Amino acid sequence: MTDVTAFAPVLRHIQTREDDPLTDDSAKDRAARLNAAVTACAAGDQSGVDAILGLEGPQLLGLAHRILSRRDLAEEALQDAMVQVWRKAAQFDAGSGSARGWIYAILRNRCLNILRDRKRLSILDPGDLATLQEGRQRIVPEEGWELLAGPGRIRACLRGLDQPSRHAILLAHVAGFTHAEIAARQDMPLGTIKSLIRRGLHALKECLT
Repeated sequence: MTDVTAFAPVLRHIQTREDDPLTDDSAKDRAARLNAAVTACAAGDQSGVDAILGLEGPQLLGLAHRILSRRDLAEEALQDAMVQVWRKAAQFDAGSGSARGWIYAILRNRCLNILRDRKRLSILDPGDLATLQEGRQRIVPEEGWELLAGPGRIRACLRGLDQPSRHAILLAHVAGFTHAEIAARQDMPLGTIKSLIRRGLHALKECLT
């Protein structure tokens, strides 16, 4: 099996960058190239990983750095995400969403796993711990939450929720906060948070069935 960790040193030379504005034609070209790259990964061709990093490396690293606030952890998250892309490429279904969205979802999940890693958190100094905990809060913005929900019915159903219920659900099920942590961060009674989440999940279930 190809050693996909061989590209790890390349990550140290990637500069973080925000998304650049794209014309419709360039966006379509990038989407096609990303689809081809994932297909190459599924076929066991490591050039697919290289292509993904060439197309999206700076933006991917930028996202990981915004969430984790540390370059070393951002590089770790991106490396782990690329390993998962390599291993799961055959599972990608172009009919259910874009390759770009699929890749970014894998990276966001890896970042969240790092933020939730209690063993890792237990050995951090207080300053780094506070930074990572704030990263968990930032991953669920008041605006732009649609990027977290992904395509399909779940995003449409989330859009139909009232803002407090939607935000509480995303904090719990995307950022991984406990109900008590959400109550403390939102400065709301624990019972209110539980009620918001319960009501929102009920509405989501009704919407999805």
